[in-house]
Amino acid sequence: MRWPTMAEKLGEYRRKRRPGRTPEPLPDRDGETGADDLFVIQEHHASSLHWDVRLERDGVLVSWAVPKGLPMSPDLERLAVHTEDHPLEYLTFEGEIPAGEYGGGTMTIWDTGRYETLHFNDHKVEVVFHGKRARGKYLFLNVKKDGNDRGWLLKRLDPAEPGRVELPSFLAPMLSKPGRLPSTGEDAEWAYEFDWSGRRTLIRVSGGRITAYDDSGDDVTGLYPEFRGLGEQLGATEAFLDGEIVVFDGGRPSPEGLGHRARATKSSAKRLISRYPAFYLVNDLLHLDGRPCVESPYVDRRALLDTLDLAGPHWQVPRFYLGDGGAVARAAREHGLAGVIAKRAGSGYHPGRRTGEWLSITGARVQQVVLGGWRPGGGSRAGTFSSLLLGVPHENGLRYIGNVGVGFAADELEALSQRLFRLERKTSPFDSVPDKQARDAHWSRPTIVGEVVFGDWTDAGCLRNPRWRGLLPDVTADEVELDG
Repeated sequence: MRWPTMAEKLGEYRRKRRPGRTPEPLPDRDGETGADDLFVIQEHHASSLHWDVRLERDGVLVSWAVPKGLPMSPDLERLAVHTEDHPLEYLTFEGEIPAGEYGGGTMTIWDTGRYETLHFNDHKVEVVFHGKRARGKYLFLNVKKDGNDRGWLLKRLDPAEPGRVELPSFLAPMLSKPGRLPSTGEDAEWAYEFDWSGRRTLIRVSGGRITAYDDSGDDVTGLYPEFRGLGEQLGATEAFLDGEIVVFDGGRPSPEGLGHRARATKSSAKRLISRYPAFYLVNDLLHLDGRPCVESPYVDRRALLDTLDLAGPHWQVPRFYLGDGGAVARAAREHGLAGVIAKRAGSGYHPGRRTGEWLSITGARVQQVVLGGWRPGGGSRAGTFSSLLLGVPHENGLRYIGNVGVGFAADELEALSQRLFRLERKTSPFDSVPDKQARDAHWSRPTIVGEVVFGDWTDAGCLRNPRWRGLLPDVTADEVELDG
């Protein structure tokens, strides 16, 4: 490559830009020669995302466009395309280049600072960056072919930063086990997500480009072209995301629509976007900028995920709920979702494993209840109760909705019995109770509130197969309402 003379240096730059049509600097004359030690790297969201690396040299900025950004490891090589020299004023340029103009798109400064020159000739440029993000020794190597001197390779020569771990090529997803809704006493230890019944998909983001994998590790990137912008939004951020792909119909997940997208070919996928648009719902972060996250607690991973501000036309991060699993399960049912996923708040991420730290809970119905009495226990439950009589507030007192006798831990059984015994009264707080249940019942003042999980409602308006979930100390009896 022949470096241009001073008179030629900015000729190509000026020819490509029209005064008054672009905010880019358009100096009338060449810049003064400086110390040849300043650099800038600009993130350029043009027709294709890339990073412009510019080095001060003899009064101009010698420039390369790097499609995937600066490599952070010596194991990576990146293409670098030599472009026209830019004026020194470009060291501080950020802005929006209008569409239709050369390089149209948003340009921001990714890093800037000083550099040292080790070699600077037609064949190679070897420098040491001293920036905030760009640090270390790098080599630009001319790989001229067929007389074209625009093609260069960019390599990092120094070892990676201490502690940096390269982004994995693939991680198998952690799996959930079918389970029951944790008790109210355990709620604070669990986080809850909606179960969107989507297609489990992991997305690897590097150099502003994504690679999407299904749960078996097959590359499905080409089936979902609408996710391309996710990589562009993250820019130079390296990340490995876990989530699910969902197609909605009328605001609810559509298995049929998702099936159409999953069975598509790369050539037909674009045609299906308008009819069956896909959405990527991100719910976990496994790796971020050289740092593995799999050993971090779930809530810490979610906090890191939130810092990425992922939101776009086809991707978002649905919120999770720490505790209050009953309310989340009710909301899931109200919105027509299959159920909830319960994850231990302090759990790590175990790739490819199915552990009891993640529970898939489907079909659970939840009802807050007021305790109005009990039936005495026998055998191992002697001195406590066999079941509790449950109700919800009604104009004439409590409306009876059934009994619950399962789901109690031994210590809970004893403690709850003692509370009920102290609240015993002679008359029933219910407007009506079936004779079979009332025959040996003891009544209590209706002040204790709890929660049960059940299968459905009977024709008589009682709970079918209820299971005790626990007490709700922050809920008063008059706040309880009948759900469903």
